[in-house]
Amino acid sequence: MKITGTIITLNAEKYISRAINSLKEICDEIIVLDSQSDDATREIAESAGVKVYVQPFLGDGGQKKEASKYASNNWIFSLDADEYLDRDLIEFVKEINFDKSHYDSYSFRRKNFCGSEWIKAAGFYPDNVVRLYDKTKVNYDTRADHAKVQSIKTYKTKCHIIHNTYESMDEWITKMNFRSSMSAQQLYKDGIRPSNIRPIVRALFAFFKKLIIKGGILQGRNGFKVAITTMFNTYLKYIKLNDIYKK
Repeated sequence: MKITGTIITLNAEKYISRAINSLKEICDEIIVLDSQSDDATREIAESAGVKVYVQPFLGDGGQKKEASKYASNNWIFSLDADEYLDRDLIEFVKEINFDKSHYDSYSFRRKNFCGSEWIKAAGFYPDNVVRLYDKTKVNYDTRADHAKVQSIKTYKTKCHIIHNTYESMDEWITKMNFRSSMSAQQLYKDGIRPSNIRPIVRALFAFFKKLIIKGGILQGRNGFKVAITTMFNTYLKYIKLNDIYKK
């Protein structure tokens, strides 16, 4: 069975070649749906011989769902631009007999890296995500942030996707700013009302959850790093929600 790989991009010139090359191991077609990048993302993708389309950003789920419409195959492997496939995943997918499969999707474990360091603390691993799916049966929801494939018959593998969360704090802050804006828009769509106290309360609870409930306090500096960045991201999305209502 043939697979189409899809990648949504925005200013991803730093990572796109690696993502494309890893998908070529399992896919006979690769689609890049770009959100009007102003760097060399599209040029790099085109030079790699993949199909490139441009679509103003529809949110995380909407963009990924839109990318699947360009696929000529039913089975889709959705990969973010800052991710690539680990060897165990590649070998696993090559052995799948889709004609005899009773599943409509497959999930994989993400290894989240900060620079060269694999972060396992405070719930960052195994971070299971559904990425391989039959688009005739299931697809992504249309959430603006952290969209998921809506599937019931999912085979949970122990194979891995490598995710470069960030290589520097500057990069992480840039990503956090973008992600928190998407999260704020989703909160607005969900009908969450503005509040002066909610940003503080939610941020403190996010910190407590990662540090205490998820055990970050027992995992050294990485546990504190996850807790602090999660707290800041949570604070930002609720502050930005308030800003949306002020417009």
